[in-house]
Amino acid sequence: MTDVTKKVQDYKDSLKQKAEHLIIKEFPEKIVKLNELLETSNFQNRDLADVHQDLNIPVPPPISTLNEPNAKRQRVDSSEASSNTTIDGTRVYALPNGTVPCNKPLSDLIHLVKPHIRELVEDSNLLKMWISFMIPKIEDGNNFGVSIQEDTLAEIQSVESEAAAFFDQISRYFISRAKIVSKVAKYPHIDDYRRAVRELDEKEYLSLWLVMCEIRNRYCSLHDIVIKNLEKIKKPRSSNADSLY
Repeated sequence: MTDVTKKVQDYKDSLKQKAEHLIIKEFPEKIVKLNELLETSNFQNRDLADVHQDLNIPVPPPISTLNEPNAKRQRVDSSEASSNTTIDGTRVYALPNGTVPCNKPLSDLIHLVKPHIRELVEDSNLLKMWISFMIPKIEDGNNFGVSIQEDTLAEIQSVESEAAAFFDQISRYFISRAKIVSKVAKYPHIDDYRRAVRELDEKEYLSLWLVMCEIRNRYCSLHDIVIKNLEKIKKPRSSNADSLY
């Protein structure tokens, strides 16, 4: 047990060192990096039409018999249905040009954004454990510093949950787009479905821009609150009673 206890303590000490280095040095660097990224052409002054993409679903010709005033639908019995008889009509789910690809501009942007989401989740988790390890045992009195730790911990947990939800937002976009594209394939003559795909792509682009802004803002807020209360977070039961910013 002594060896196990030592390994656990080594892990805690290592985590504390990583967390302090993260909040003091790496967070400011990440904030600057994210600001620079938001100023690039991927996010700044980009025309929404840039994220539009052809669906690769052509509009098939309408049923030829509709142009005849007294046209009647041809009856087909079971024996004819099993033969190679060709019946004129509009094809449903006809994709003669092959598959319908994902929106490439947005896929490239998602590929750029996802690593930053993952980093925010991991960094928040590290800070959460760091503060949890520094919360002292429960005692009567002099718990003002502990309340600062708990408030900061709650803020970090909120950031972690919000960052994890960004992944769900991306997956829901692909599911929603696939459903609308399947409608386009089934009803290729209805332009509203095609327009809905373009509107959804524009919405996702704005959502990705907002996600990047929120990631930058969360790094700023976490860095600010921890740095301002760093002394109380590390030593919650000192004689001072500094207020939480």
